[in-house]
Amino acid sequence: MGVLNVTPDSFSDGGRFVDFDRALTHARAMLADGADIIDIGGESTRPGASPTSESDEIVRVVPIVEALARENAVVSVDTMKPAVMRAAISAGASMVNDVRALQSSEALEIVAEHDVAVCLMHMRGEPRTMQSAPVYGDVVADVRRFLEQRVAACRSAGIADERIAVDPGFGFGKTVAHNLRLLRGLSAIASLGLPIVAGLSRKSTLGALTGRSADDRLAASLAAALSAVVHGASIIRVHDVRETVDALKVWRAIEQGNEATS
Repeated sequence: MGVLNVTPDSFSDGGRFVDFDRALTHARAMLADGADIIDIGGESTRPGASPTSESDEIVRVVPIVEALARENAVVSVDTMKPAVMRAAISAGASMVNDVRALQSSEALEIVAEHDVAVCLMHMRGEPRTMQSAPVYGDVVADVRRFLEQRVAACRSAGIADERIAVDPGFGFGKTVAHNLRLLRGLSAIASLGLPIVAGLSRKSTLGALTGRSADDRLAASLAAALSAVVHGASIIRVHDVRETVDALKVWRAIEQGNEATS
């Protein structure tokens, strides 16, 4: 899953792809590099981020969704706003990636009434305050319980399991220790029997571990991506698609005996 933030203030690439042509070129490059899904976000959810209006988010997101859908790309919309979900689905998005796990009023109904996939993410609090001393009894058990409840809500609304993925929400209301514990305990989330989306790319936990800035965390992001796959993740949400695809190819060849280059 290649990240495409059409925002002025995202933590890693804010401002780089607000221009439509640059955004489309970057999306095409990620697809050529091996991305299966392009995840388009029009509102930053980094810690401390200010909210974006529905209208601004729709203006940012819909044109690039339409353009990529016309090219038969699989497009996900990264939003927590029901109005943006509806607009993006109408424009051709085939997945909703919601950091609030469809808890907003009407979000569940919108996804249920359309033939689209959904990623349900765990977030403690909301972006502006989520990193203010988050506390858990057992972070893995707490996250799993929340996701199980949201999956049950989706099922009750008529959303079939094959349309659902879950995301433990690395960095969303979690300390470095919480994130590492979640990564090590990912198999407990996998026991829900649904695909796991793991988004660790360039995040602050990797900066805390390495001392590197957001634009200098490629090696750390690759290590985190491989660890996520080893522990049960099915979809890796990344900024550096080509490098991650290469790392996964090598890992698969070693671990699964895929000797295509022999």
